[in-house]
Amino acid sequence: MEERWSNEHVLSLAPDQASLKAAGKLSAPAPWSDAGWGGGALWGACKGSGRTPYFPCVDFSGPAYKCTCPSRKFPCKHVLGLLLLWSAGSPAVAEAAAQPGWVAEWLARRQGAAEQRAVRHQERRESSADDPAARRRAAQRAARVAAGAQELRLRLSDAVRRGLADTTAPGGWEEVAARMVDAQAPGLAARARELAHTPQDSLLEEYALLHLLAGAYGRVDGLPAPLAATVRTRVGFSTGADEVLAGPTVRDRWHVLGSRDTADDRLTTRRIWLRGTKTGRPALLLSFGSPGRAPETALPTGQVLEAELAFHPAARPLRAVLGTRHGEPAAAPAGPPAGVSPAEAVAGYGEAVADDPWLEAWPAVLAGVVPVLGPDGWQLTDGRSAVPLKRGATPEPALWRLAALSAGHPVTLFGEYGHAGYAPVTAWSADGRAIGLDR
Repeated sequence: MEERWSNEHVLSLAPDQASLKAAGKLSAPAPWSDAGWGGGALWGACKGSGRTPYFPCVDFSGPAYKCTCPSRKFPCKHVLGLLLLWSAGSPAVAEAAAQPGWVAEWLARRQGAAEQRAVRHQERRESSADDPAARRRAAQRAARVAAGAQELRLRLSDAVRRGLADTTAPGGWEEVAARMVDAQAPGLAARARELAHTPQDSLLEEYALLHLLAGAYGRVDGLPAPLAATVRTRVGFSTGADEVLAGPTVRDRWHVLGSRDTADDRLTTRRIWLRGTKTGRPALLLSFGSPGRAPETALPTGQVLEAELAFHPAARPLRAVLGTRHGEPAAAPAGPPAGVSPAEAVAGYGEAVADDPWLEAWPAVLAGVVPVLGPDGWQLTDGRSAVPLKRGATPEPALWRLAALSAGHPVTLFGEYGHAGYAPVTAWSADGRAIGLDR
């Protein structure tokens, strides 16, 4: 049986506030008929302004969404309204023994398309393995990236010789970033672009890290394989999900510790953090959505799913791809997850940075900490050690909700600890409920 999603989780799927407001009006039984769920899907008919109702449907395995309405937003207000009705346990959405024909047909088409994509990907891998043109293109890109990395090292050295206070460099770091884009090194370009907005007291540190990365790519073939993979990834080489899944996988019962969406004008990025209940291994799933479309991957915080994850190669593997799922997801374990002290979280980040010098943060569950607002900002303490909260990572209203949840008593938090502080994502209440801290 599909574990019901929480109201909070459904709301997090909305592509914008307008969709949230419209979905709220459709979360009552009145406009719905023939609604049901079962076999990994949810469906219904929603009365609209015309004579023909709209037919939304959800495939929980993706999840994926479909609706006959003309909206270009995904999920649309009808899908969100139906999910809200279902998550509330309304009798208007009954569990069904069989799916309607149009639902079963849509699910079958999705399965067939997935199988065809897998076949095409395997064919491309087999053909490219012996494709001289593909090898030539790869060699040409590697040469361009190497030239770009060398140019970046010279630019950074020049900037240090001029002095950190000298901001008169022609073109500035935006021009350098454009050069790195031309060199097909988007990772170097992004880091160079960030230098234009880096506070002066942190500038030398960022120069050193970027100089180290550019230099490491210059001798990447002589590095240990895991570190070489980290360098290539941070420079801007990507590995497709299918290629990652073709490698080794880790099967475990994965506890969803939290999720967070960030958006700009071009993209919405969803981060979902997991931890293996058997291995204790952390994992991060990334998914993306264009404007008006929420990222497809959606796992409710607190859910436990048995699945296979494939990790991207790295010196300290964290990012993963969700592979085969086994059985139905289970409800959250009783009580909050096991955690560590602030001092242990700091030590854990230190060990991760020893493997990956460019790592900005590492996942950590803090147990028995109290949020405190002091002269220098918020911090979390267990009475023996403390860590500061990362400025700007959590909205101010969410911090006050956290303080109210704690009421001066220890709480359990999940987040990421890095050199800039701890960024909380999820808090657990006294009765074991997971509460997101993203707004």
